[in-house]
Order: sequence, then C-alpha cells, then structure tokens
Amino acid sequence: MMSDAFSPEIQAILSSLYGSPAILEELLLSIPADALNQKRGQGFWSLHEHAAHLADVQPMILERLRRITSEDMAEFVPFIPGEDETAESPALPSVEMILTRFRSVRQEQVELLEKAGESAWEKRAIHPEYDQYGQLILARHILMHDHWHMYRMEELWLTKDEFLTKLEG
Repeated sequence: MMSDAFSPEIQAILSSLYGSPAILEELLLSIPADALNQKRGQGFWSLHEHAAHLADVQPMILERLRRITSEDMAEFVPFIPGEDETAESPALPSVEMILTRFRSVRQEQVELLEKAGESAWEKRAIHPEYDQYGQLILARHILMHDHWHMYRMEELWLTKDEFLTKLEG
C-alpha cells in the first residue's frame, strides 16, 4: 500500500486516513436509526448532519490536495459550511450514500498522497486562516477533522445531557 520511503509521521497519517472510512462506517452502523436525526439542543447538529458534512467536504479537500501538489504556491479561501443561513437545507443523503461518497473520495485522496513524493509533502500553500499551511498540515488536518466529527457523533449519541460538551450554537 504505502512506500517505506515516507517518514514514520507520513506513514501514520496515510494509514489513518485510509482507515477513517471503516471507523465511520462501524460507528454509523452501530447507531440506532432513530437516533441519527435527533438533535440534542438548539444549534446542535444531528449525527446524520455530522456524517453528511464529512462526506460533503471531501471533494473540496481533494481539490486542495491536487492544487498544492500541482501549483507553486496554491492560495485558498476559507471554507465555512452553512455561511448562507437563509438557504434551505437540502435533504440529507442516506447513510449508505454518505459512506459510499466518503470512502470513494478518501480513496482518491490517499492515492494522490501516496503517489506524491515526500518532497510534495513539504510544499507550502497560503490560507488566510492559518499561519502555516501546506500538504503535510492539510493531510493532518483532514485526519483530525474526521476524528473530531466522529468523536462528536459518538458524544452526541452516548453522553448524558449534564456531561455533553456545549460547543455548537
């Protein structure tokens, strides 16, 4: 799967990115269907919304990875989901569709990152939200973003109200 030419950090990131779809799938399949669309409070996302968000952002992330790989100094604008609060939210895709999309685009991301040489991982980019940005930072960010949302889904599903982290809304 992955080249030994990569540093241990890059190998760990690639392995984890490759494994995220399986973790997401097992998490979603363990949640009762009636819990997927419950909201724990004003401004909280449902578990289904968290999962859909993970799938929705993957094409944008893939495009950023491609641009960093191919451009001398790619420059990005912030991505802020739900910026247009007046727009009507589209119906959420099924869990199966979410998992298929997430798995498919993640495979493309991992393949692109594996094909890139280690020097591509050192490439820098410009992003107004961050003091530093580039291939390694973005790849690590993808992984942390995946796991933050999966943690939040599990927390929203299992945590009693008095212990629930109140960070949304």
